[in-house]
Amino acid sequence: MSSITFIGLGVMGYPMAGHLARAGHAVTVFNRTPAKAAAWVAEYGGARAATPALAARDADVVLTCVGNDDDLRQVTLGPDGALAAMRAGALFVDHTTVSASIARELAAFRDDLLVLDAPVSGGQAGAVNGALTIMCGGAPLAFAAAEPVLAAYAKRIGLMGPAGSGQLTKMVNQIAIAGVLEGLAEAIHFALAAGLDATSVFDVIGKGAAQSWQMDNRAGTMAKGEYDFGFAVDWMRKDLGLVLDEAKRLDISLPATALVDQFYGDVQAMGGRRQDTSALLRRFRSL
Repeated sequence: MSSITFIGLGVMGYPMAGHLARAGHAVTVFNRTPAKAAAWVAEYGGARAATPALAARDADVVLTCVGNDDDLRQVTLGPDGALAAMRAGALFVDHTTVSASIARELAAFRDDLLVLDAPVSGGQAGAVNGALTIMCGGAPLAFAAAEPVLAAYAKRIGLMGPAGSGQLTKMVNQIAIAGVLEGLAEAIHFALAAGLDATSVFDVIGKGAAQSWQMDNRAGTMAKGEYDFGFAVDWMRKDLGLVLDEAKRLDISLPATALVDQFYGDVQAMGGRRQDTSALLRRFRSL
């Protein structure tokens, strides 16, 4: 088994690191809020370190799962950052959803490390249940080294291309989710306004071409006004901002994605920042 460092113990990283410990790896953790690292060690064993560099220096594998580009740069390239401290030949895997540009920057920082950008999909439930989908960018050698480690919390792992490709694939994922949720929110809004029984409606159409994961798992709760199931609106807006920035660099238009991003801004203004992405319906039901 490997000596593994996990940096970032939020709603995703905490259970992901736990799966690694349960798989028998020797896990050292770092979190910028020390109490969270102490709680993790109390639950799973292992060790905690005072800085990313101290956590990473003897590890075979270093994994990160933090908030955004700035957070990732702080724990990897900042004072006491992990990357400079890692031993030659070690594997670095970043699970944060960030820009493709910082993924490429980290991959180029040292030529003696194996590096993957590896954002995840599946939300908090996927992390807890060890059923995430992981889309990777990097060299085949790095992917081969990472795959058996990531299998501790993933149901599907794919290499999408060179550095940055994992992040670009996650952007595709978020574009698709945003469009599906917009359609579902409008469909529920229409059904309720028309006086239909939402449960009956979605039980029927959910067996046909309209079916989606969001419909199966969120239509019923959305119709009841329940929006506390994991991936927050704030994080979706962060991700859609990355999408729209990348689209600008590619000189392409994503009008539906831009509109949904605007609608999520309305939900934030209504107090829904920490509600999950299905809270998009609030924007329609409050008009």
